[in-house]
Amino acid sequence: MNFKSMIVIAHNIRSLHNVGSVFRSADVFDAEHIYLTGYTGIPPRKEIAKTALGSEHRVKWTRYENVIELLEQLKKDGYRIIALETGEGSISLNSLESTDKDVVILGNEVEGIEKDVIKICDVIAEIPMQGQKKSLNVSVAAGIAMFAIRSQTR
Repeated sequence: MNFKSMIVIAHNIRSLHNVGSVFRSADVFDAEHIYLTGYTGIPPRKEIAKTALGSEHRVKWTRYENVIELLEQLKKDGYRIIALETGEGSISLNSLESTDKDVVILGNEVEGIEKDVIKICDVIAEIPMQGQKKSLNVSVAAGIAMFAIRSQTR
């Protein structure tokens, strides 16, 4: 099995519990790095620790102020940028083709990912939902996306 590089960007996530859950999923799915951008909270915080269960100490992370600058650098480094978002131009997460270097960016729980950030992304992917509710908690969506990206290498 080839190792697939996966980076997660948590951008403007307001709930520290969600941030902790993203750390935990990143640990489970072996993300190489988490970037915490915008106003996303950073460890150490008891609310992050409560849901991360130690993952905030195992997964490498960096606080990065300018998400657009970060995305441009990651693209230069050969990463495909996947916005986890619903809406116009999105494709099903199930139809993503495998690459060796992926970044998944998560946005604010209510507002999503800003349009100027979306423009930089290579792909907008959404999780197919059959029920009446058409949204998930950001940390749940993050875990599903990481699983989908990782399962392409199995």
